[in-house]
Amino acid sequence: MSNRDDAQSLQLAFSLHRSGKFAEAAKLYRKVIKRNPREANALHSLGLIEAAAGNLAEAAQLMARSVSVQPNNVQFIQNHVTVLCQLGQFATASEACLKGLALDGANTYLLYVAAGALFKQERLAEALSSFDELLRREPNHLAALAERSLLLGRLQRFDAALADAARAVAVGPQYAEAHLNQGVILGQLKRPEEAIASFETALRLNPNLTYAWLGRGNAMLELKRHDEALAAFDRVLSIAPDFAEAWLGRGNALFDLKRGDEALAAYRQALSFKPTSAEAWARCGNVHAELRRTSEALAAYEKAIALDPGYAEAHLNRGVVYARLGQHDDAIGCFERALELNPGLANAWHGRGNALYELKRLDEALAAFGRALSIASDFAEAWLGHGNVCFDLGRFDEAAADYERALALDDKLAEAWLGRGNILLNLRRSGEALAAFDKALSLRPQSAEAWTGRGNACTDLGRHGEAFQSYDNAFLRKPDLLALEGARLHSKMRICDWANFATESDHLLQSVRLGKENAEPFVLLSIGSTVEDQLQCARAWVRKRYAPRNGPVWQGRRAIGDRIHVGYLSADFRQHPVAQLMAGVIESHDRSRFDVIGVSIGPDDDSDLRRRLERSFSHFVDCAALGDEAVAKKVGELEIDILVDLNGFTQRARTSIFARRPAPLQVNYLGYPGTMGADYIDYIVADPVLIPEPHRRHYQEKVIWLPHSYLPHDAASRAISERRFERGEFGLPESGFVFCCFNNAYKLNPRLFASRMKILNAVEGSVLWLSRDNDTVVEHLCKEAAAAGVDPARLIFADRMPSSSEHLARHRLADLFLDTLPYNAHTTASDALWTGLPVLTQLGDTFAGRVAASLLTAIGLSELIAQTEAQFERLAIELASDPGRLAAVTAKLAQNRFTQPLFDTSLYARHLEQAYETMLRRHQDGLPPDHIDLRY
Repeated sequence: MSNRDDAQSLQLAFSLHRSGKFAEAAKLYRKVIKRNPREANALHSLGLIEAAAGNLAEAAQLMARSVSVQPNNVQFIQNHVTVLCQLGQFATASEACLKGLALDGANTYLLYVAAGALFKQERLAEALSSFDELLRREPNHLAALAERSLLLGRLQRFDAALADAARAVAVGPQYAEAHLNQGVILGQLKRPEEAIASFETALRLNPNLTYAWLGRGNAMLELKRHDEALAAFDRVLSIAPDFAEAWLGRGNALFDLKRGDEALAAYRQALSFKPTSAEAWARCGNVHAELRRTSEALAAYEKAIALDPGYAEAHLNRGVVYARLGQHDDAIGCFERALELNPGLANAWHGRGNALYELKRLDEALAAFGRALSIASDFAEAWLGHGNVCFDLGRFDEAAADYERALALDDKLAEAWLGRGNILLNLRRSGEALAAFDKALSLRPQSAEAWTGRGNACTDLGRHGEAFQSYDNAFLRKPDLLALEGARLHSKMRICDWANFATESDHLLQSVRLGKENAEPFVLLSIGSTVEDQLQCARAWVRKRYAPRNGPVWQGRRAIGDRIHVGYLSADFRQHPVAQLMAGVIESHDRSRFDVIGVSIGPDDDSDLRRRLERSFSHFVDCAALGDEAVAKKVGELEIDILVDLNGFTQRARTSIFARRPAPLQVNYLGYPGTMGADYIDYIVADPVLIPEPHRRHYQEKVIWLPHSYLPHDAASRAISERRFERGEFGLPESGFVFCCFNNAYKLNPRLFASRMKILNAVEGSVLWLSRDNDTVVEHLCKEAAAAGVDPARLIFADRMPSSSEHLARHRLADLFLDTLPYNAHTTASDALWTGLPVLTQLGDTFAGRVAASLLTAIGLSELIAQTEAQFERLAIELASDPGRLAAVTAKLAQNRFTQPLFDTSLYARHLEQAYETMLRRHQDGLPPDHIDLRY
């Protein structure tokens, strides 16, 4: 066929094309192209038809061929770049636009398409330059204004973006896309109400504008108007069922409504249409994480990150899952990657702070929470985290302020109420603390931590029955919560509720042997643990709660002078057994050789004993209001050579002060009858009865063996009233034998009580005089007595006396003090012996179970130390049945009170000073701590 025939066919095809007969036109175009493959007009025109039919790939190929034939045809280039953009081939489109602009620099269409294509490629600076050039030429180019507003929004130049959007609306008030883009910018500015107004204007102009419905849905989500958001997303999907972003938005609304499985289905629909959507994968991860499907959550986050390694929020949320699994190092890695990508991500700083807090890297945690708050000062959870760290650092005033800030921002934050309760409990404002814990529980009834806090408050208030119920509620929810199992059992022992006692004691000991931190070390003293158990428990507790950090405060600065600086640190410089025992020792120290410093970390009760102690020390420093770091620093400033811990693991103890090593030598003494299990406690003060030679390997500290009993005495603070009581005043029988035990109720146990009931059954008319710890104790012990065949009336319960001197005086009404095991009477046994009341004890296996034997040995009454339970029972019955034998023992005690070393305070102080001098001399000689035996 001739060229003339081709020309005629082409003209006919053009005519058919113009008249809308596309199939016939396409057929003719193809015939022409078959005869002449380089017929540019036919190629291009066929491309236009294919594009109109939606065959974009074929259209692009045809148009590319036409441009290759006529590379200077700007119209061909324009149509080609349009199709390329429709195909998403923005890089090729932008290159084609540049070629076209080289031919026709004034072509604003190509400039507009080029700018848009560069925008799509994230080449934002180049795109902005192209839009700027276009608008310089055509200031009212409506589409360019609208699109540049979006670009400026991406660059976070929101004022300029909003100005462009407003100009676009002014130029084209009927241009729906202008209103749409204005809504998008307002949404980015977190102005959802205004955004919705813009979207609704766009929808009035074009009800099928899917992106406006999408924007409206997202703005409704921002306002928590979930039903309206769902309706908007559903409208999008009714128009475009394959619109992945609408499925994503629908999933977000359902996720917010806690409809996790439906949200997951929506995200999966989004992925079915757009499998490369990193956001949809990340959202799937969020649902799995919320539903505690951790492996699925991690897999989804991994997929999101593989698709978009720069997706900071996916790294962040992956870290949250690792933290929940207790994999805190992995969590920190995720948070740090998120922060590399976006340093302004407050949630990542917050997550990092939480993970560091769990690892007890407290200074780093504090800094992380501080960064989060510098970014978002209204971040309630970050104030909470900051407060938790300050609490653990002993910076209680800061912690209290942080919790208050958190609650001011969000009074529904249960954990902040929990923190507030812990602060109030620490301040011994126990009633207020209880109210705070109850508030936390009203918001989060399943919080084991809040139930535990409530138990602690009830314990402090002496409401031990309620304490047990609270601990029990916590135990049902989180049985391995730190120290909970021990607190629960101890609370039962405080009310003498011995249901399942053996089983629960065994379980607790097994937990300790497995390395769990299920009990504070103090709890083990009263449940039949071994010295090995107590060492393991103490080590685990110190490792968890009081690990050394930040290097020692003491750096070897002080050059030792003429006098040794001994510091006694205690929370109990008040009316308290420790202060009553120690006051005379403090006064007896040789001030020519010792500078004696009191460091108080507890309350001032304004008692005579407190004032006396303040006068007794060479220096007395009240550090109760200081945090642990500040106290340690103060000790360092005082250049104390030997710092003595009078608390150990008892109430109000602050072991973390010692963990900071503020003194070169640190000593465990008097407050806690057992090992501290800490490398930074160098010595424990004991005697040969308390820690026999074979036991020393079960003590972390090196042992100081005093020649006599380790327990000091002070006659002045333990004055005995001259008042003479009658038995009838206390409900005691005038003629019957009175066994006495003024120990705390938690030192009793089923086996021991059954033994005491055997003694009562064997001694006719005898009674057992006990402390009335609380009414529940009375009820339970009376039931136990009745079950053992003893009239409950033979249990007499002593109320608290108005003064310690009168309490000591009433001891004279008893005949024999029956000690407890495995936790002996300590100060209570010393009180009894001081008043002239004989004490019968059984030698235990641990420090706490050998104290009464130590006292009896030091006062020359070792015949009152039984080796077995059977021997104890036999001795008690014999002494009660043989008045002469008991009288001889009582007379011997009366004689030995002032002739044996037990109550010789001056002698005791000399021995203690000798121990201090020995340990310091070793230290000065560059030798490590070693056992010190002062018997020889």
